[in-house]
Amino acid sequence: MQQRVVSPAPAAHRGSPLPIAGLLIAATSWGVIWYPYRVMETAGLPVPIATFFSYMAAVMFAVIVLRHTWREFPRYPVSLLLIGLTAGLANVAYLVAIMEAEVVRIVLLFYLAPLWTVPLARILIGERISGRGVVTVAVAMTGAVVMLWRPELGMPLPRNTHEWLGMLGGFFFALCNVLVRRENRATPEAKSVAGSIGVAVVALPVALLVVVQPMVSWGPVLVQYWWLLAVVGIVLIASSVGMQHGLSQLSANRAAVILLFELIVAAIAAHYLAGEVSRIQEWIGGSMLAAAGLVAAIGESNGKTAEPLMAKQQSTTHA
Repeated sequence: MQQRVVSPAPAAHRGSPLPIAGLLIAATSWGVIWYPYRVMETAGLPVPIATFFSYMAAVMFAVIVLRHTWREFPRYPVSLLLIGLTAGLANVAYLVAIMEAEVVRIVLLFYLAPLWTVPLARILIGERISGRGVVTVAVAMTGAVVMLWRPELGMPLPRNTHEWLGMLGGFFFALCNVLVRRENRATPEAKSVAGSIGVAVVALPVALLVVVQPMVSWGPVLVQYWWLLAVVGIVLIASSVGMQHGLSQLSANRAAVILLFELIVAAIAAHYLAGEVSRIQEWIGGSMLAAAGLVAAIGESNGKTAEPLMAKQQSTTHA
């Protein structure tokens, strides 16, 4: 029997900008990571295949650089398994959805994640959300809707299987983040490796089911872009480590708002890398997200952290 205590951030990290920096670096990386995938897809490498090999590159990098983390897997098998599984489901659900449906609607449905974070954090780790936190989440979600909503596409409610997958991906993303916060014994590096393994494991069967082109058509592209897959894999694992550090030190609800910074980065990247025209509503929504993120980032600068209701009461038995 091992006693789990979901505790506030260590005193050494209270008020430190490092956890926030880790989340912002992760959000920035993910805001532009779509571009190399688009380059490879244009060249003929299907996105599911590229996803599998890029995350395998992340795992191989972890084997070399983060090899000390492997000893943690036998110690916390259930927690790391759940983190890996939810990370894999979140990423792959989003990937499959965005290949077959309107990008804008899928992105909006996925980034309803902060709404799921509030009840999940309450149920799984007993994390209270203050009145200020409620307002911050509300402003952030309003900014996301303003930034991404298209009147011609209707309300952001799922209309088909792929849109349900987009929303489901956001739910698993929120669940993964809460599970990371709940597991405060494993290191952020171990949780990052677990997430990378989970994405690769879930992506492989999806790639085999979705991709119908024979290997002879995309194999040469895979060989041509092996270096880009390696770079993407290293960026993914590094960003994940930064995010895990942030999630381990900040409340789940606060982190969910800060991670919405990815929307702003993605909009700017789409404008300059893909030539997409920015609209005034995107700047308005982005400003609301930036304001909410700023409030969330400095909201606990006085050293106060989320105090779980269930602290000192939760226990988990590991085989």
